[in-house]
Amino acid sequence: MAEDYQIGPDPSLLLVDDDEIFLNRLARAMEKRGFSVARAASVAEARTAVAEHPPAYAVVDLRLEDGNGLDVVDALREAREDARIVVLTGYGAIATAVAAVKMGATDYLSKPADADDVTHALLARGDTLPPPPETPMSADRVRWEHIQRVYEQCDRNVSETARRLHMHRRTLQRILAKRSPR
Repeated sequence: MAEDYQIGPDPSLLLVDDDEIFLNRLARAMEKRGFSVARAASVAEARTAVAEHPPAYAVVDLRLEDGNGLDVVDALREAREDARIVVLTGYGAIATAVAAVKMGATDYLSKPADADDVTHALLARGDTLPPPPETPMSADRVRWEHIQRVYEQCDRNVSETARRLHMHRRTLQRILAKRSPR
């Protein structure tokens, strides 16, 4: 199956995510596609891996337990200019996408992203845009993700979040009490 992908002479891939189950699943899938995978669960581990052997490819989660994935993108860009980097996040926002691309990321994907989406993003060349996702997030899910992101940025303060979102506090409380839409 590895011959179906144009990986190039250096198949090294660094996966950085603090979700161990997702990290292991993605690592197995990428190994099947011909990549030589190294894993890191934190910014510190990723920086060490980059210093020891800068990979040709990287998939970095934006929010990690010990910091921001953009720090890893920056370290990788310094260590290896030609690296192809995809930033993954569960909180897709235009501002973070712009920041990731400005810092040197090749592409930006929202979770849940499968191995095919990641592979296409890593290997896309030139001006070709990757195809749209098979199952994009629903508008309700995007709205819910945005509300959650602002809520976290406001240190889980409901009143401050409601003020910033121009929404009634009680309405926000009802939204936060419900489960996430699909």
